Amino acid sequence: MAAECVPEGSDLKEMGEEDVWELINDNRHRISLGVKPCMLIPYLRQARVLTEMDEDEILSCLKLTNRSMRTSHMLDLLRIQGRDGAMALLESLMIHYPTLYTQVTGRKPSAQPSGFSGLIKYSDLTEYLVRAVTGMQKELQEARQEASRLGMRCTSLEAELGQTLEQGEESRRLKADHGRMRKQLAAAHHDILKLKDEKCDLYVRYTAAIEERSVANIHCSDLNLQVYQLQFELRKAQTETDFERQHSLKCTTPSKTQQLQDEISTLRRQLLEAEKFTPAREDILAQDLADARDGGIELAEQLRCYREDNEQLARERQEIVEQKECLALQVQKLSLDCEMYQQKSTVIQNQLRELQAERDHAYLSRDEAQAQIARSLAEKDMLRSQLVELQEKVFTLRAWGACRGGPDTPGERKFSWESQGSSSDSLSSSPRPRARLRRMHAICPDSMSGCSIKSGDISPSSVRSQNVEPPCPESLRRREETLWYNRDSSETAECDSLLDNDFVFIPSENEVEQSVMSPMPSCQGNNSDGLSRASAPPFLLRSRPRAMRITGRVLTISFQGEALPSQLQVVGGNKTGVFIHQVTEGSAANNVGISSGAQILEVKYEQAQQALRMVLEDSTLEEAMWALGQVRGFCHLSLRPNQDAYEKLLLQLQSGEAMSGDSFYVRVNMSLPGGSQDALTVSCNDILHVTSTRPAGIDCSWRASHVHPCQLLDLKTGNMPNYYRAQRLLIRAIEDMSFQPMTLRKAQEKKKTVRIVSTGRQGRNPLWVCVEDSKDKSTGPGDASAPRGCVTLMPYTLVTPHYPPVCRPVLLLPTILGRVLDKKLAEWQGFQLCEPELLSSSEHAARLQRSEVLEECEQGGQRCYTLQSVERVMKQGTHCVLPLGLDCVRRLHRAEIFPIIIFIAQSKCSARKLKSKVQRQGWSEEQLLECSRSEEPLLDKLPCLYRSISPGSWCDSTALLTTLRSIIWEEQKKIVWVEPDLW
Repeated sequence: MAAECVPEGSDLKEMGEEDVWELINDNRHRISLGVKPCMLIPYLRQARVLTEMDEDEILSCLKLTNRSMRTSHMLDLLRIQGRDGAMALLESLMIHYPTLYTQVTGRKPSAQPSGFSGLIKYSDLTEYLVRAVTGMQKELQEARQEASRLGMRCTSLEAELGQTLEQGEESRRLKADHGRMRKQLAAAHHDILKLKDEKCDLYVRYTAAIEERSVANIHCSDLNLQVYQLQFELRKAQTETDFERQHSLKCTTPSKTQQLQDEISTLRRQLLEAEKFTPAREDILAQDLADARDGGIELAEQLRCYREDNEQLARERQEIVEQKECLALQVQKLSLDCEMYQQKSTVIQNQLRELQAERDHAYLSRDEAQAQIARSLAEKDMLRSQLVELQEKVFTLRAWGACRGGPDTPGERKFSWESQGSSSDSLSSSPRPRARLRRMHAICPDSMSGCSIKSGDISPSSVRSQNVEPPCPESLRRREETLWYNRDSSETAECDSLLDNDFVFIPSENEVEQSVMSPMPSCQGNNSDGLSRASAPPFLLRSRPRAMRITGRVLTISFQGEALPSQLQVVGGNKTGVFIHQVTEGSAANNVGISSGAQILEVKYEQAQQALRMVLEDSTLEEAMWALGQVRGFCHLSLRPNQDAYEKLLLQLQSGEAMSGDSFYVRVNMSLPGGSQDALTVSCNDILHVTSTRPAGIDCSWRASHVHPCQLLDLKTGNMPNYYRAQRLLIRAIEDMSFQPMTLRKAQEKKKTVRIVSTGRQGRNPLWVCVEDSKDKSTGPGDASAPRGCVTLMPYTLVTPHYPPVCRPVLLLPTILGRVLDKKLAEWQGFQLCEPELLSSSEHAARLQRSEVLEECEQGGQRCYTLQSVERVMKQGTHCVLPLGLDCVRRLHRAEIFPIIIFIAQSKCSARKLKSKVQRQGWSEEQLLECSRSEEPLLDKLPCLYRSISPGSWCDSTALLTTLRSIIWEEQKKIVWVEPDLW
């Protein structure tokens, strides 16, 4: 075909652009099918007919779904380059596809430099050809290696074929033996049938002999009866003969003899008549017999009715006895509850009495302090009054002296005014009476600045007052600004202690007069009104001013937080953070400048004379609402401006993408039946995804979903009890189980309903907000402000998902049965038994210190199972079978290795199936059952899930191994959920 298109004598360099592209287009189909673009693109890039963008478009475009389409698109791009594109294409074909080049152009490929068009420099062309030759050599080497590998594979297949032929020959021999044995079995079966027939004949003969014997016995008994009758007749005849003989001897006359014979005949007739039944008598006897039978039937019927009544009464009695037992248990339970409530009430009353005593003591201390302060103020008031009187007298005397001695110079007059330090329009002979002091509630400095207080001029540089008179509002404002901006996070407690010495006075009239007392002297000022020396001792109340502290981007605001949930409305949760959504107009939070969009980090407040700190940065919405509801009085709120996260959360809530900002996973430790329509039915050890801790319109509930075992996908969604309602349900379930009869308890043990888990060493509930004492930064066991109660049972535990590698280790329990099955399981493909390592004394001590020793083979020995041996097996892509106990699980978890734990439950029947295998290892059935009973409760303390196999799900060891293999494959696909180690 190429020879027809191009004459033999013509050269490609002499052909025009259209001729060359016509030649390529004639063979376009062949080029599209036989060329890989990735092999030609390097040369075309070197010839500068394709750019990097063209290369990406050819190799990465999603519209080009196969190699032919990519090659065709490359030809289209080269057509745009004209003659250079065509020549570069043909030269690349000559280098990489010489056969196709010959088919297209009709010429043989040439490696001479004259055979190229000159698009690439000679040095670059040589370098490219060297790289191409090197690449071809590598491909040739790989092809040879592939051929050798295929040859080895063929050899192995031939060996396997030979083994298969040998196995076929062996199977044919076995078939011949099988046929021979079947024939022998058929002959033996025929002999057995013959023996059975002979045995049946013997049985028939034996039966006939027994029947003949019974007939002979009957005939013998008849003969004995006849003999007895004959003997009776013989005795009767002898008696008659003796009687006649006696009468014949006594009565010699014939008349008497005849008379006796008549009597005998008469007696014989009567005897015959007595022996024979008349028809009437027979009818009477038959009627009596029928009546007797009817009476017996009636008596039997009455007896049956009496028996049924007796059985019914017995059943009713049993039910009444059971009801009595249940009522007795309920009475016992109620009595225990009553005693518990009485003890609780007694403890509460004792605590109330102690609190009342402490409160009375505090009141007394407060009254004493207030009385002492009042006395000090009264003394100060008296001294102030005396000072004012002395100043007035001095001023009067100076004025009188001036009137007598002449007018003073301006300098002297100025000195006298400045020495007084006050400005007065008129002279007063005596001070005005002061208003009486009264007790009032603490007020903010904002309200203090609005009070009607008249004062004189104050020096701008003065911050503290220099006079005993109360400071003016300007001084208060400057003092507040100075304390506000000069305070940092390390000086907050010192500033609070300094501000605790500020007090507020309330006069008896409607006019408000304030006096702020400080340990340091205040600025100079004068008031036209004075305090009465005869007034009653005033009562002082502490006024806490508003304070702010800025640390980085965190803003700490202090304000009056009474009924804080009514002032602030919050949204969010542990995933997004808790944000302020709405602030009530006119509230204290609104007055201090709190606005929506700020994230709440922590809240500090005082309760029962103890400073508490609650961290809300990663708390749920329910925890945040509870924490804000605990605030009573003055509080410090730490906020962080985070408007972007707040707006993103609002968009998610409005679009329905999320129900709240909460998102965490829990493991359920009890079974919860779905009562209502929207309630979620939960079994023990289920994994749930909690998406909202405060669903709208539902109290004391969470919104959660079941989780797919192999992916993080939510399945069925519904409501479930929150933590503390579930805790009460858990306690009630445990109490019900403890008071149940043994029959019901054994029936419920087959299905696990409760998993007992407590907080252990942590001392607090990990699902609740952290409450810290500001003094020691910890919450003691007896701290009443901590949200954890006296009961530490946990209905839910937090879990985190882990995605283990392809092959996880396998741990079989109970330990005795695991020792039996480990070697059998390791013989399967994809499983390998963990081998112990022999360590030196120093290496053993070092690894033991690093917690790398899982278990020792013998006490005090140097052969140990280590983490490194398990990791070596896992790197090979096989399951490591662990011949260890439960103690190794936590050590493996600390190394991020999560084994598949399978517990094979045991019963007497299942232990009997494994009797021979267990006895080979030196154990007995009783030891196996005891080991199973002792290790089963320890499984609930593991921080991960495990798989259990019931005793009735397998029939022998082979079926058990098959079940284990399928379970391991299923568990390998699942997500591993691990809870924090609470023990």
